[in-house]
Amino acid sequence: RVRACGICKTDLHIHKGRFIAKFPLTPGHEFAGEVEEVGSGVEGFRPGDRVTADNTELCGSCYYCRRNQPLFCENFLSHGCNAPGGFAEYVLIKEEKVFKIPDHLSFEEASFTEPTACVVHSLDVAQPEPASEALVFGAGPAGLVLAQALRHSGVGKLVVAAPNEFKLGLAKKLAADEVVKVDKRDPSVGQKELREICPKGYDIIFEATGDPRVVERAISLIKNGGKVVIFGVAPEEARISVSPYEIYKREIKLIGTFAQTHCFERALHLLSTGKVRVGELVTHIFPLEDYAKALNTLLTDPNALKVIVRP
Repeated sequence: RVRACGICKTDLHIHKGRFIAKFPLTPGHEFAGEVEEVGSGVEGFRPGDRVTADNTELCGSCYYCRRNQPLFCENFLSHGCNAPGGFAEYVLIKEEKVFKIPDHLSFEEASFTEPTACVVHSLDVAQPEPASEALVFGAGPAGLVLAQALRHSGVGKLVVAAPNEFKLGLAKKLAADEVVKVDKRDPSVGQKELREICPKGYDIIFEATGDPRVVERAISLIKNGGKVVIFGVAPEEARISVSPYEIYKREIKLIGTFAQTHCFERALHLLSTGKVRVGELVTHIFPLEDYAKALNTLLTDPNALKVIVRP
């Protein structure tokens, strides 16, 4: 039984039939709730258990699964993306994908396990080095979770850049050493401040906005030998303009990081221990019948962070 399901910017792509959406579809990939009923072979859970669930299902037998690269499973199922998800009263999940949540973690907070798991995977892929100087573009829920996880990964300096002062205030409170206000339409805004903070550039930059222009901007701010990590979901048709010679000469690494598999245990650890705090990121809660209104709020309210649906 679903008690809370978060809406994220990926749901906006899915709503338009993009990303890996497959219709007909019940969306919602960030959910938590209570076990209502278990199958005859289930031994680890019982009705009433407070749980969340990894929304990915992998076939285990395709080319990539057999190469131990399950993220690229050729039969990849993702509840809420191309399989029934959590914007419903109930969702059916395999036992091995269900995780118990501690009593002190609310259902709303536990619904952040999936985006936190995506952050864990991004750190696995990007491997930020100890004491490095890191920059995160974007202060939405994913960017704020990423910033907190980066803070606990050992980076030496953490800067968050975003256009919204309310969200930057939360970034400063939760994780960032410095915050810089930027403008989506004018890349010159904030550029001087970002360069003054790290005159030689940043060791690693995470793009957590989904805006391809930010990737281009990140390349101008990265150190020689640095890493630019594409974490946000851009439109499929989006393109970036980069200089191959600059990538070659400066040995810049462009890294993509997509979704996650098998990261829920570590994500729950970050949430349950308070290393990643998400309570203040919930700005709106709607009943299931107001799903359309909830989706529109995320799209139109500049101060909206995590919008939660309660079935």
